[in-house]
Amino acid sequence: MDQYAVVIENVTKSFGGVHALKSINLKVKKGSIHAIVGENGAGKSTLMKILSGIYIKDSGTLQVFGKEVHFTTPKQSRESHIGIIYQELALAPDLSVAENIFLGDLGFGGPLINWKKMNQKAGRVLSNLGFHIPPTAKLGTLSVAYQQMVEIAKSLARDVKILILDEPSAVLSNREIDILFSQLKLLKGQGVTILYISHRLDEIFAIADAITVIKDGETVTDLDPATCTEDDIITSMVGRKFENLYPAKNIPQEETILEVYGMSTKSLLNDISLTARKGEIVGLAGLVGSGRTEISRCLFGLDHMSQGKVIKNGKPITLRHPADAMRQGIGLVPESRKEQGAILSRPIRENMTLSSLKNVCYRLGILNYGKERAFSERSRQRLAIKLGSIEDPISSLSGGNQQKVVIAKWLATECDLLILDEPTRGVDVGAKVEIYNVIHELAEKGYAIIVISSEMIEVISLAHRVYVMSEGTITAELQGDQITEENIMRFAIPKRALA
Repeated sequence: MDQYAVVIENVTKSFGGVHALKSINLKVKKGSIHAIVGENGAGKSTLMKILSGIYIKDSGTLQVFGKEVHFTTPKQSRESHIGIIYQELALAPDLSVAENIFLGDLGFGGPLINWKKMNQKAGRVLSNLGFHIPPTAKLGTLSVAYQQMVEIAKSLARDVKILILDEPSAVLSNREIDILFSQLKLLKGQGVTILYISHRLDEIFAIADAITVIKDGETVTDLDPATCTEDDIITSMVGRKFENLYPAKNIPQEETILEVYGMSTKSLLNDISLTARKGEIVGLAGLVGSGRTEISRCLFGLDHMSQGKVIKNGKPITLRHPADAMRQGIGLVPESRKEQGAILSRPIRENMTLSSLKNVCYRLGILNYGKERAFSERSRQRLAIKLGSIEDPISSLSGGNQQKVVIAKWLATECDLLILDEPTRGVDVGAKVEIYNVIHELAEKGYAIIVISSEMIEVISLAHRVYVMSEGTITAELQGDQITEENIMRFAIPKRALA
């Protein structure tokens, strides 16, 4: 057993009557990168929280570097040199970057804070990661991608020997992912053991030495990335084969739902013009910061245009507030479901009906609980949402199932234009297929769909037309055989980067 950093045998964990982990068995070799894969709700995050001391296992054994441990607090896990980076950021936006990195030990064991020393140490950690982020910068002013880098730096600043990463690349661009992978390989060379959770199978093959598949709280199989295929992983994860992840594209109708002319903002967007027809899926592609999300925010009334006009169903409209957008039949599934798409502490039932309360109320605006519960149950069945009870808080669901609830919220409205910003971020293969089928179904019913995605294969396979963006402008409109990864990248890279 000396060759293993972590050995898990028959570990179980239940929450009430729900068995999150039924029987998990896992062996992770020292100094390796071991991938943990499985559908949303399979138990991956629960297992990692047991390793990090947040949850206490019900039964089974856990060994770390040959010593049996029973963590009851996160502090005990940290003392065993285990660090974890969660899918959802755990940072303080009002503090500086350096303060976030060393939060919990700002004085480095002393009673007073040495600001100069702290900033210098934070700068070195960030520089080693390949990111030149000012240590004194307020964290809340950084993009989500750079906040993720701070989260990683916070973990690496401690003397970790086992590093757990839960979907660390979900908000990173391809360049940033390359830097992350280079750093992880460097840590592996220094003897650090890495447990890597990701739904992106290309990442698994690029970085992992071993793969363990978990399904319904049980270990299904161990795979060797050098000899297995993506189909092997998918079949093990979902228990069945997918002949095609993406449904066949429907034929859009001639009627135009949305027309945008000369949309500009004071900060980024410049002269944006685009259209979307009834039954059409329109993709917005580009690098992080290109302006894709800013278009969605303008169309939903969250950001204001400095100039330009929007025409909906043949009539000019004004979008000063999200309420204006909703009245005009526009729905938005936002990039960050935690901060913008859901109220995590509230029941699943309430989250499903937030945008359509008038449909589940009596005449005087009093909520009809029976009607709301019935609607929520129909939505659960339609989107195959895995949950214990619709009365549970939405925070109790896995990331993929939370995303399905956010989509269900908009399907309950009378919108005919639905904007989906990163609709499958942090979602497993099985849930992706279900979401793709929902998008296809909506298009066939006549919805105009705008899909924003950092996964190019997703845009290529779903969209009838793709607008490529770079530095706040549309640089190309692609359709048919023109929609290729090479063409998207050619027009997405800023011109000065090509010079």
